[in-house]
Amino acid sequence: MTQNASSKSLAGRTALVTGSTSGIGLGIAMALAEAGANLVLNGFGEVDGAVSQVLATGAEVAHHNADMTKPEEIEAMIRFAKERFGALDVLVNNAGVQHVAAIDEFPTDRWNAIIAINLSSAFHTMRAALPGMRERGWGRVINIASVHGLVGSVGKSAYVAAKHGVLGLTKVAALEYARTGVTVNAICPGFVYTPLVQKQIDAIAERDSISVEAARAKLLAEKQPSAEFVTTRQIGAATVFLCSDAASEMRGAELKIDGAWTAQ
Repeated sequence: MTQNASSKSLAGRTALVTGSTSGIGLGIAMALAEAGANLVLNGFGEVDGAVSQVLATGAEVAHHNADMTKPEEIEAMIRFAKERFGALDVLVNNAGVQHVAAIDEFPTDRWNAIIAINLSSAFHTMRAALPGMRERGWGRVINIASVHGLVGSVGKSAYVAAKHGVLGLTKVAALEYARTGVTVNAICPGFVYTPLVQKQIDAIAERDSISVEAARAKLLAEKQPSAEFVTTRQIGAATVFLCSDAASEMRGAELKIDGAWTAQ
């Protein structure tokens, strides 16, 4: 559902969301587009489908396929956004990958990839985007961290290390830009319902010979007291809020959307 013209609080702004051709990133992109922003999408997934969904909101949209492990491609993407729309006002660092294994069995190539995509890419995008935001006197950076930026889980050493790093990076940038019109914050989701999570649910159901509903409950029971998934639209709405005037003094915040996971 698109918003009325009167509610398009980001009209005239341009947003870049990394890892935005599906899942959380696409949900965030849709929310920003519905708020009136022009969008630059990034990712290797169903690009045409993602572009079509954003176009349906009435927003202008472009796509850049920067590899988030390569700083030179990231810098080219930031330049592309500025050249295509004249400025980059909102940066959402969402791109991420995962691998699960014990530390003593964790492949070094997977460690390097996770740190590069989940943490270092946010540094490279911010390094390229923040000066222009400061010059224009307004900007919003939202880093999609995780509850794993606050707590650990067995088997997720690289992911947890990267997400803790994202929160540290967020705090430093917020301090460095505290006396400007640029804010830097993080969102920390718990379990989020996406097509990839549905595959996990289906696999549990098949493995344990239980219903899909029982598998869903089993997946959530270990961590998320609400027993409900966070939705991509909720994360998108939180992102739009962080872009609002109401959030102009939220700086270096860790906005938890986790069904009470970290309240335990």
